[in-house]
Amino acid sequence: MDEWKSITEAIIKGDAATAGSTTEQAISAGTDPEELINQYMIPAMDEVGRRYEEGEYYLPELLISARAMKAALELIRPLLAAKGAEPAGRVVIGTVAGDLHDIGKNLVASMLEGGGFEVVDLGADVSADKFVETAKEKKADIVALSALLSTTMPGMQQVIKELNDRGARDGVKVIVGGAPLTQGFADEIGADGYASNARAAVTLVRELIA
Repeated sequence: MDEWKSITEAIIKGDAATAGSTTEQAISAGTDPEELINQYMIPAMDEVGRRYEEGEYYLPELLISARAMKAALELIRPLLAAKGAEPAGRVVIGTVAGDLHDIGKNLVASMLEGGGFEVVDLGADVSADKFVETAKEKKADIVALSALLSTTMPGMQQVIKELNDRGARDGVKVIVGGAPLTQGFADEIGADGYASNARAAVTLVRELIA
């Protein structure tokens, strides 16, 4: 089971080159791609999230670990698609209209990918219509909304309203996050959950899908 533990170590250290090359070796050796994700990559990103939460890692370490994870994941994705493997869930994520900040959103997206979820990242300054259309098209389980500016927070409520008005909320949970947000605000606008950081977002998505 520990044959490819160096993938886990490389992701934790943020060593993208080693993460990628070792994943290639594992694939060439015939290792099941789902095993690589579940046994080595998800535990790595869980550990990175723990270190960040406990103050051992800071944002730069988090970002380079996420980059290393992506280097490995990009090699595995086509194999999963070819064998018809289902992701842990589908998440549509983006920063709401009028807000161009995306570092936190990018981090959450990377952590979710590392957690085995299929992530559709719409980027920043995303309209309510774009969120709704993509959620319907991709059959999303979760719509994740980010905002860093308090002036753009009402855009989150607009997305929820559009989902409800257009009959697209059935089976879709909405989570929100960003520096100015609180649980109280999430409750007020009718969101299904609020996460204060990337690790909490992954935990929340797992709970909502389960």
